[in-house]
Amino acid sequence: MTSRLDARLNTQSPLALGVFRIVIGLLFLLHGTSKLFGWPGGPSVPLGVWPFWWAGLIEVVVGVLVTLGLFTRWAALLGSGQMAVAFFWQHLPKDFWPINNGGEAAVLFCFGLLLLVFTGPGALAISRR
Repeated sequence: MTSRLDARLNTQSPLALGVFRIVIGLLFLLHGTSKLFGWPGGPSVPLGVWPFWWAGLIEVVVGVLVTLGLFTRWAALLGSGQMAVAFFWQHLPKDFWPINNGGEAAVLFCFGLLLLVFTGPGALAISRR
């Protein structure tokens, strides 16, 4: 019975991966728009302020590319690296544990995007056409 379920689920893996990519991409995009434009929440960062404004710009570009499934592996690698840097620069000095230092989102984005580097975009990607 388990092998039948596995076989059926395996046929849907590309679609599930595509939906995962779209969700991660949209969340990353919103992470960037909140820094650059103050939307959907939070204050916007003044133009050019290092490193936050530049991080927001990377998040918007990577978020759009990952959501669309265009240059997914390269965009995800850039986004994953940026989140690793964000964790080590901004969160780790406060405390080791992400639950205590506010770095949970950075860790989740880092590893979610790193997964896309290795798996590719899945279904529903522009690069698949």
